[in-house]
Amino acid sequence: MRYVIEFAESVRGQMKALSARQRGVVLQAIERNLLHEPLQETRKRKPLRPNPVAPWALRIGSLRVFYEVAEGEPGIVRVLAVGQKQGNVLRIAGREVEL
Repeated sequence: MRYVIEFAESVRGQMKALSARQRGVVLQAIERNLLHEPLQETRKRKPLRPNPVAPWALRIGSLRVFYEVAEGEPGIVRVLAVGQKQGNVLRIAGREVEL
């Protein structure tokens, strides 16, 4: 089954905080990893412990894409946040966030 990708409104600003190259890498990774079986755990995709950001994360090097799969609407993946991890620090749109 092919999923539809939706972006939260806040993701636009978070993507602008990334370089053009990083934006391209993120969009390619979303297309490659989340269009089919986004709930299948892999080396790059994993469910997260309960947190205020999202239930799932996609790892792309130091970049992270946080997403959820809509329960009531089958086939929709909502990208909720995009950030960069440096060591143990996660930054989303330049702000430090704790998971």
